[in-house]
Amino acid sequence: MRRIATLALAILIAAPLVAGTLAGVSMPESSKAGDHPLVLNGMGLRSKAMFKVYVAGLYLPEKQGDWQAVLAADTPRQTLMQWMRSVDKGKICEGWKEGLEANTPNPSPDVKAGFDTLCSYTDDTRTGDKFLFTYIPGKGTEVAINGKVKGDIPGKGFADALWACWIGAHPGPGESFRDALMGKSS
Repeated sequence: MRRIATLALAILIAAPLVAGTLAGVSMPESSKAGDHPLVLNGMGLRSKAMFKVYVAGLYLPEKQGDWQAVLAADTPRQTLMQWMRSVDKGKICEGWKEGLEANTPNPSPDVKAGFDTLCSYTDDTRTGDKFLFTYIPGKGTEVAINGKVKGDIPGKGFADALWACWIGAHPGPGESFRDALMGKSS
């Protein structure tokens, strides 16, 4: 599983076909989660105040415009985040925990523990850093930062709670960000 992030990041970096560019960040049209091919569903820009924070790309087995269907399906998915500014680990973890509270009512102890583990994997970011999250059914979510696998977090419940932070009912970056990841706008 640790090789998934390395292979996926290599594909994302080396892929000759660029599907989109947003705020100067380009992402390829396809990726892989293990042996599963994925396509770029959409890209979103996370801004706070007047600052560009990161660009994210959502990769799915096929194009999908319904965020509820994405979360309901037990299929591979991937999110690539490229940071456009430095952000300290504490603020990143605070954002994920706020996203969990806003989108996952009464999370199980396992899901809460998964977010604690995610925060332990997180580093302070610098401009250009890349976080890659890859969910594979039956295996869990692999977390890689700048091509280095930090670890795996088991369970679809954790994966759904994490992706809900970006594409759930109350995404931390906002509904326009969710819509952009769902291919509805850019």
